Order: sequence, then C-alpha cells, then structure tokens
Amino acid sequence: MSSKGKRKEEQDHASDGDSEGHPPPKKTSKTTESDDPDSIIVCEISKNRRVSVRNWQGKIVVDIREFYVKDGKQLPGKKGISLTMDQWNVLRNHVEEIDKAVTENS
Repeated sequence: MSSKGKRKEEQDHASDGDSEGHPPPKKTSKTTESDDPDSIIVCEISKNRRVSVRNWQGKIVVDIREFYVKDGKQLPGKKGISLTMDQWNVLRNHVEEIDKAVTENS
C-alpha cells in the first residue's frame, strides 16, 4: 500500500475513536450568541441587526451583526463585523466627523 493510501486509511480509522477503543469525542453544536454568557446585547438596530459586546477568543469585541431565524431561534449570520477595542476606539473618536458627513450628504 502506498504511503498516501495508508495515511487515508489512518484518517478514516481516527474518526472511529483512538487505538485503545475509546469512542471519538462528541461533536457539540456552535454556541449561539444568545447562549453565550459573555455576550451583552447593547441594542437592536433593526429587526435582524444588533450590536453586542462579547468575549471572542479571549478578547473583548464590539460585534455588529445580522441575525436570521431558524427553528424559532435567532442565530448570528455571516454578515457582520467584530471590532477590537482599538478599532472601536478609533470609530468612537470619529463619531462627530461621521455625523457631520452624514448631515452634509443628506
């Protein structure tokens, strides 16, 4: 058997558990933002958009995200942005300039 075929076979058996006969670890579903105890919903921008502050991989982020409904639950979608604290501070420090530009272009 080629080394490529052997690696494929090892990968196939790895999903069956380890060499000592232990079953594979159970797969868990993704935690939704509403299930995340480290997430604070700050405001709902619209029916399907919200701003929250949460801990993501050990860092605090401001998350602006679209949500969708599946099986009666609101779940976070792919469309959105998570701002680090440095990015949030830059945006926050430019709010007056943004407001002025919005007013001038309205």
